[in-house]
Amino acid sequence: MRTHPLIARAATLAAAALLSACATTPSTGPMGFFVTSVGSGKGGDLGGLAGADAHCQRLATAAGAGKRKWAAYLSASATATPVAPAIHARDRIGKGPWYNAKGVLVAASVDQLHGANNITKTTALTEAGASVNGRGDTPNMHDVLTGSRPDGTALSPAPNLTCGNWTAGGEGSAMLGHHDRTGLTTDPWALSWNASHQSRGCGMDALKATGGAGLFYCFATD
Repeated sequence: MRTHPLIARAATLAAAALLSACATTPSTGPMGFFVTSVGSGKGGDLGGLAGADAHCQRLATAAGAGKRKWAAYLSASATATPVAPAIHARDRIGKGPWYNAKGVLVAASVDQLHGANNITKTTALTEAGASVNGRGDTPNMHDVLTGSRPDGTALSPAPNLTCGNWTAGGEGSAMLGHHDRTGLTTDPWALSWNASHQSRGCGMDALKATGGAGLFYCFATD
């Protein structure tokens, strides 16, 4: 089957834009991305988005990067009571570029982050520059809380996949990504860094049983 010329043209332009972004972005820089070394200790209850952001800031400060402003890569679903709009993870994290604790570029922009990024088990380090256990390690901790679609936008309120917008540490569920880009299959969803599958619950035991530890991504927004 032949590809439609307009589709082929769009693909060519997208590839050119990606190459241009990489070519104009320094290959190394200050830390602007990490996987939290620890979670809240309350499973999916992170104290809401504000609590998750504060957790990122504390960890960054302890690692010597506290002068930057940090935000958690988490979405929140719209609510009817009280009325509140959805909040998209991709809109909370600044414009990039973002480097890990060892100065390795993981994404030059929001678009690249949600496309051909450089997030792998090797590059998805903690704020201290340590690796995070992945599939095949004991314990497996590759499930990362996101509550997001692959494009970084919020999910539908029903079913809620944000552990009650990050205030529930018991019943409920959360959308998870795989920081090591591995899964039970080689299907794209199983290899997704931000939208692989939902958790069995929001408590720590449920998150561990799924293959996680209540960890999440943090990005410098400045």
